[in-house]
Amino acid sequence: MRDFLEEIVQRETDPVEAARRTMRPLRKRFYESVAVADGEGGFAVRLDGRAVRTPARRLLAAPQQAIAEAIAAEWLAVGEYIDPALMPLTRLANSIIDGVADQRQSVADEIGKYVGGDMLFYRSEGPDGLVAAQARHWDPVIDWARDDLGARFILSEGVVFVAQPERAIAAARTAIPDDAWRLGALHSVTTLTGSGLLGLALARGRLTASEAWAAAHVDEDWNMAQWGRDELALQRRDQRWSEMQAAATVLEALRPAV
Repeated sequence: MRDFLEEIVQRETDPVEAARRTMRPLRKRFYESVAVADGEGGFAVRLDGRAVRTPARRLLAAPQQAIAEAIAAEWLAVGEYIDPALMPLTRLANSIIDGVADQRQSVADEIGKYVGGDMLFYRSEGPDGLVAAQARHWDPVIDWARDDLGARFILSEGVVFVAQPERAIAAARTAIPDDAWRLGALHSVTTLTGSGLLGLALARGRLTASEAWAAAHVDEDWNMAQWGRDELALQRRDQRWSEMQAAATVLEALRPAV
């Protein structure tokens, strides 16, 4: 019931989710050629020479050519029908352009909430193998937040909420980007992994997408190792992984040079 209620709340308050809900139903492929054109709105995807529009009728254009070309590749790979489920980067772009661009503060605040109650703070009391796995995947991120962001967080055993120091949360929040594309991609990673810190570590280049994904599924992987594979859970994970890769593509392309 709790998960169901949280899903309802997210649908009503999350601008990214709101933008995703406007995606159109399947339609037949109506174009032959796909190209990328540089213009005032950025690098725009064109189908048979015509601009592509988002569900809100905005120009489907990316701020960096590599991102636009990756989006174009999804349109080029379309078969008989245009299936948004097979186009995670296009869905993310639509969400950013239609949902994040006009509500950046709300999206940043949502990421900040994840950081304040990040799953990396809450460690299992046992068994020893799970404790070790959490430490192996999560401790380097906690150390990175302390050393690179100046955010010192408190770790706890169990699931009882622990209020984190305001200074630590504020320090971590300074790492949240304010441009719509990186912010939208970070929000996607945060919600997919359940961790704001994993999202920030990926955005800053501290973790690869695969490392962040593995860290996000430590508990799930441990349980499956003990009790057997959950094929339905793995199918859902595969679907989310494609969204994770799309977000990572944006973050990598737009990562500031060190």
